[in-house]
Amino acid sequence: MHAEQLVSQLRQASPLISVGILSADLMCLGAQLELMEGAGVRLLHVDVMDGRFCPMMTVGPAFIKAMRTSLLKDVHLMVEEPLDKVESFAAAGADMITVHVESCRHIHRVLQLIGEMTNANDSSRGIVRGVALNPGSSLDAIRPVMDEVEMVLLLAVNPGWKGQKFIPAVGAKLRELVRTVRETGRRMLVGVDGGMTRDNVAEVARLGADVIVAGSAVFDGKAPVENARFLTAAAREAARA
Repeated sequence: MHAEQLVSQLRQASPLISVGILSADLMCLGAQLELMEGAGVRLLHVDVMDGRFCPMMTVGPAFIKAMRTSLLKDVHLMVEEPLDKVESFAAAGADMITVHVESCRHIHRVLQLIGEMTNANDSSRGIVRGVALNPGSSLDAIRPVMDEVEMVLLLAVNPGWKGQKFIPAVGAKLRELVRTVRETGRRMLVGVDGGMTRDNVAEVARLGADVIVAGSAVFDGKAPVENARFLTAAAREAARA
């Protein structure tokens, strides 16, 4: 199933904050999801780590399925050899599945497989396919698969370690990626993940990001609704400037 219509809707609404739900109070997951729905959030970002691709281990398909929400589930697989794993995440209700170009030899096959899958939430809208790139990897690594994806996600930190700051060199990479997408006329989303704060979200949006992942900047233990609204407003204002 094709995800063109969903991608078009997301592009029209961009820039969007994809809220990293693992930074929330998971003991009150239902209440936290309701807060994000009330804050006008459209995307929930879930970092799936296997302890091999990066040091941490997080959640799996059961967690995706347990998130009972009308919001789109943006699933980021930081796992080795995702080919035999993507089907379970699609069945669990992922609306977007992003895999790392560094994660396996046969990245084309993984992306083609996702493109053939049915969205468990709405069979008419397909699953958005994303390819992610670590900060130390060149944009050249994703050029061969750009015809197979609807989103490119640039990591602005090295995955698996907490408390990292946005790597400045990713800004130049983002600028180059946005220029490449525009020059080729591809209708795809450009995302940035990692190190997002109230202080830098506007600059990232100004550089052309459509999807900005923010976790701890939203769930700082104080005012998640206010934070989500602030980040969204700041990003949109910067993009319009």
